[in-house]
Amino acid sequence: MTRFNMFENELAGKFIKRFTAASRLIDDSTLPKATQELVKIRASQINHCGMCLDMHTKDAAAAGETSVRLALVAAWKESTVFTDAERAALALTEEGTRLADASPGISEDTWAQVRKHYDDDQIGALISLIATINTWNRLNVISGVTGGDYVPGQW
Repeated sequence: MTRFNMFENELAGKFIKRFTAASRLIDDSTLPKATQELVKIRASQINHCGMCLDMHTKDAAAAGETSVRLALVAAWKESTVFTDAERAALALTEEGTRLADASPGISEDTWAQVRKHYDDDQIGALISLIATINTWNRLNVISGVTGGDYVPGQW
């Protein structure tokens, strides 16, 4: 049950509208779409955001992502189904999502792998995406939005 409807509140609704518009910059970037969805799914798993997990697993499946890869996102380190570039993005996602738990934050090894596999525009998109999905997770978890009813492409 939703605690607080962000769309029905004038201030929160304006914020969501502007934040959604900013998020579209990342969607339109050269960062591969499959990588974008994997990042969104992994951050949402860590943050226990049912709404975002519902949305991004369904959108990824609708875009052709395999059920095996979707099932293994949570155990990507122990899986062979992700490319080296995707593994770099997932490592940055975990470290960027767990900043409060990590010391010193982003490891030099992770950063070197990100640099190896992505150009500057893709890195800018990746950093922005990690920050954005963490914000969406927090908005949904704090306001009590739950997953299960999302239809692919709904938003």
